[in-house]
Amino acid sequence: MPKERLIWQDNVPENNGSTLPTIDQINDVKSKIRSAGLSISQLVETAWASASTYRQTDHRGGANGARIRLSPQKDWAVNKPEQLQKVLPILEKISKDNNMSIADMIVLAGCVGVEDAIAKTGLSTRQGSSFEVPFTPGRTDATPEQTDVDSFKWLEPKVDSFRNYLPKYPVQGDRSPEDHLLDRAHMLNLTAPEMTVLLAGLRTLLGDKLGQLTDTPCVLDNSWFKTLLSMD
Repeated sequence: MPKERLIWQDNVPENNGSTLPTIDQINDVKSKIRSAGLSISQLVETAWASASTYRQTDHRGGANGARIRLSPQKDWAVNKPEQLQKVLPILEKISKDNNMSIADMIVLAGCVGVEDAIAKTGLSTRQGSSFEVPFTPGRTDATPEQTDVDSFKWLEPKVDSFRNYLPKYPVQGDRSPEDHLLDRAHMLNLTAPEMTVLLAGLRTLLGDKLGQLTDTPCVLDNSWFKTLLSMD
């Protein structure tokens, strides 16, 4: 095996663990994210766009490296480039002010969005405190020099049923949108229950009304399933 790091390996800087934020620091950053003026949809969509490129087949893509802020990923239509231009600078400033990688910041912001969507339901844990989405820091930020644009462009989702994204059909031969949904779930190594709840959850939290199937968008309850399964 070659000892040198090759660009097509999607390298990211090493993290020696010495700068990982504490629980108190994470909670402080979450408060700053909540006061930054970003919506639940913007937080969740950005985190999903960053993470959902992961492929278990070759372990490319994913949130580590924060390549969503780099070419070509920042310009993909499925990622809503105009929205990214608003969201990413805000998260980058918070990450810089708090010595946290933007890769971690994007994921943490997604956690905040989900927590706030749960809080709107009035649900809480058995202990009576507000629900917290688990967060594990340690990601680092890739540079443009560490990103092979020509090879990374092949990770672009042509269809993303989780986000109700189907720009034109057919996309690849005669494959159906359902085929693409199952393929994406397989790439992300999701179980059938995980695929189901992610589909409902993301459709509920999206900023687009098409496909929401709920009268209470950005409230993470089971109304999406009730509408889908209703005999009416």
